[in-house]
Amino acid sequence: MLLVAGVLGALALALAWPVPVLLSRAAWPARAPAVALALWQSIALAGGLSMIGCLLALGSEPAGSLPAAVAQLAPALLEGPIPPAYGALAIAALAIAGAVALLLMLNLAFTAVRAERERRRQHQLVDVLSDPLPGDPRTRVLAHPVPLAYCVPGIRTTTVLTDGLIEVLDRDELAAVIAHERTHLDQLHHLVRLAFRAWHSAIPWFPIANRAERSVVTLTEMLADDGARRQVGTDALRRALLRVGDAGESEAFPDAAPGASPDAAMLAARLERLDRLEAAAVDRRVEDGLARTLPGLVLAASVVLVAVPLAGYAAVLGILP
Repeated sequence: MLLVAGVLGALALALAWPVPVLLSRAAWPARAPAVALALWQSIALAGGLSMIGCLLALGSEPAGSLPAAVAQLAPALLEGPIPPAYGALAIAALAIAGAVALLLMLNLAFTAVRAERERRRQHQLVDVLSDPLPGDPRTRVLAHPVPLAYCVPGIRTTTVLTDGLIEVLDRDELAAVIAHERTHLDQLHHLVRLAFRAWHSAIPWFPIANRAERSVVTLTEMLADDGARRQVGTDALRRALLRVGDAGESEAFPDAAPGASPDAAMLAARLERLDRLEAAAVDRRVEDGLARTLPGLVLAASVVLVAVPLAGYAAVLGILP
């Protein structure tokens, strides 16, 4: 059991600092955002499972498995005393594991409830204050001079534009913006962002949680760009991004650092997206070559990352010897 705890602890440490740092600084995710997003999700899931699993393995070591430890400790909660084989370290490990798991699950639930309430409020406001775009009832137009575009997910999805945006962009550019926002909705990017927002809010003092959320937001923006490029083309999207920037997206970007403005993170992501669009327009062959070779390796690594802590849990539960 100590070996299991050591392996899971080492994996948790690796996924808590060096691996996310290297991934956030790498250049390849811009060319393969879908597989990079899958890798970020695997890192977050495997990191949480490994951290909790390490603590459970440490706490269960005197009994040899978690079910046996629970069977020995449960009567002590009512009758006492705690079996002498369980020292302070084992009891603390089990208590911390339970507290961390409970914190993460409750925070995810609270974040989801808050997000759903905000979506309902947004839908109500949009219905009252906007009018349907002629010929496209799924797109609503607000009478506002500031160029703005955003999407409201939910059972009933809505894309929202402002008069100011429609006046600034030509037809192709406007179509690119609409396609970008609808790709967010079609690919359910709000659910991916929700999970990382919950992780960040649960441990806001943990710098990797902030780094992970920022990276995930940027990757979902790139995926939405790809959806717009497939429908309208790269040039129209690039012109629209140059003209109106990330209008409507600023709230999606967490602070780059404590006390920093989210606008700085948004600007950095916008420049990265523009560089990516420029590179795609200049040399598509490089992107296609990487897209053929990289996904398999990254997806395999993602599966392995999650499989290791799951095997550890099987050992902790006594399923594996």
